[in-house]
Amino acid sequence: MTLRAELRVERDRFRLDVDLTVEPGEVVALLGPNGAGKTTALRALAGLLPLTGGRIVVSDRVWDAPPAIFLPAERRAVGVVFQDYLLFQHLSAQENVAFGLRARGVRRVEARARAETWLDRVGLADRAHSTPRSLSGGQAQRVALARALATDPQLLLLDEPLAALDASTRLQVRTDLAHHLRDYPGHTVLVTHDPLDAMVLADRLVILERGTVVQQGTPVEIARRPRSEYVANLVGLNLFRGTADGGAVAVDGGGVLMVADPATGPVFVAFPPTAVSLHLEQPSGSPRNAWPVTVSGIEQHANTTRVRLDGTPSVLADVTPAAVAELRLQPGLRLWAAVKATEIHSYPA
Repeated sequence: MTLRAELRVERDRFRLDVDLTVEPGEVVALLGPNGAGKTTALRALAGLLPLTGGRIVVSDRVWDAPPAIFLPAERRAVGVVFQDYLLFQHLSAQENVAFGLRARGVRRVEARARAETWLDRVGLADRAHSTPRSLSGGQAQRVALARALATDPQLLLLDEPLAALDASTRLQVRTDLAHHLRDYPGHTVLVTHDPLDAMVLADRLVILERGTVVQQGTPVEIARRPRSEYVANLVGLNLFRGTADGGAVAVDGGGVLMVADPATGPVFVAFPPTAVSLHLEQPSGSPRNAWPVTVSGIEQHANTTRVRLDGTPSVLADVTPAAVAELRLQPGLRLWAAVKATEIHSYPA
């Protein structure tokens, strides 16, 4: 029952070359910067974009295997929730949910009954006769999800399903969506830019860059061991590649960091911005890494301030508003950055 996709798509100057497997009941999130190939992969799985190579097989049925086989979107057991939901504005919530069923030949009475059942499942039984214009963003998202699931698809595709929601609504809708996905027995592929959506909703993350997979694993594995600058930024870590010789790591691009776990050869070293402390003078006392830096940028992040620091190496530091005032932080200020060796996580590159 596994979905196995060898996605090969060549368009203009872009090439997608991604192998993807999704088990029944599993949620796989595709993440990556703009232009990485996430939307191309989603469109290929949906049948909106034919492969130029490779194949897509779901439950031993071939959906796409050029040049001989191509199953168009309307013949695939796929449900899609788009970023802007694409609800029909002139139809009620019930009629929107029933639309996919009617398109597949289900009789009107049965389609409406099944639509009512699904609206009840997503907590919108009382809004069955409401039009999309009268629904909140969270309610519209739930109607779109009910419409996608009502046809009992083998594959559920979610394209930035929470992007259109405001921050106050997003938390509750994310929780509700996680609940519905746990109950869905098919294969789910989620495309998102939001690391929190991915961490909460997905069982496994697949990171794409320039049309290829650069890293995949569980959210915990990805967060603990990022393998690219994009992933490090995604999970909020400072990441460097270097060469280890015992407890010292010579960082590519300059600088040396001492780590608690000795190693030999190419490694990654990672530590959170909260592990970086800032000082006006070179710190002394307990053994730690310390090096001169210059403030290059300051940004407010919730209850902390993120400081960009140029140095060897350059790092991000998260400090409190009190520290900002005490150090009188401003671009151009020269400081010392310090990180304890025990705060640095190292692993093979």
